[in-house]
Amino acid sequence: MDTKKLGLEIQINLFNFFFDSEYLHYGYWKPGLEVKAPNFKQAQVDYVDFLIDHIPHHVRSILDVGCGTGKVAEELLAKGYEVSCVSPPGKLVEMAAERLSGKSEVHATKFEEFKMQRKFDLILFCESYQYIPMERSFEQCSGLLDTGGHIMLSDFFRTEAEGKSTLGGGHRLTEFYALLEKHPFEIVNDIDMTNEIAPTMELVNRLTMNVVFPTVQLVGQLLQCRYPILYKILRWQFRKKIEKNRVKHFTGQRNPENFKKYKSYRLIVLRKK
Repeated sequence: MDTKKLGLEIQINLFNFFFDSEYLHYGYWKPGLEVKAPNFKQAQVDYVDFLIDHIPHHVRSILDVGCGTGKVAEELLAKGYEVSCVSPPGKLVEMAAERLSGKSEVHATKFEEFKMQRKFDLILFCESYQYIPMERSFEQCSGLLDTGGHIMLSDFFRTEAEGKSTLGGGHRLTEFYALLEKHPFEIVNDIDMTNEIAPTMELVNRLTMNVVFPTVQLVGQLLQCRYPILYKILRWQFRKKIEKNRVKHFTGQRNPENFKKYKSYRLIVLRKK
């Protein structure tokens, strides 16, 4: 089972139910926007607007890598861009294909295995870069871009902060910069968005501690009451995984302060030399 893909599918269901949102990305919290659940969708809209504002002027054709539900691609199409999408097979890419039917090509395959003869003006990674090997990403982008074409990646990277973080994912930022020097790309823009993105973790923490955690406890109590022997067996059999998930999700450590310590969220625009 692909747990990352499953996690994204669960995430879109949660975002849709609790926040009335079909976006998968973090929110961009402008000054004055209160960090509360009803405002999360607006923060996500502001995030997309921020990305679009930083697309280089000459760009017309875009390849959206890891397009999620196709919502960002839909926004790009509405702005007049020509958009194609690529994302691994699964529920999300099916949702994108349905949303973008007749308006955009949606390719159900991994970006690392994606092949196309045409070239694009820009390749977009909107919180999808963390799932793709960096070396392979540069190789693929180089083949899909003409000279002067751009990569835009908006995602979080791991910092060099000491200590163990419960916040997983992301490439090391230092490794990214080191690898970049070996490929024919130069930095056009590199914006640190961490402070504007981090408040999203406050909502995640509230949802986890106030909704998910009590629900998990109640399910455990119900199972213990009705099937005490099975409950003991499962607790013993999966004790290490249970403890690992307890520490990771239910100790309140997935908060804005730790996010800013262990992650660097950046909007990076590169140009092919």
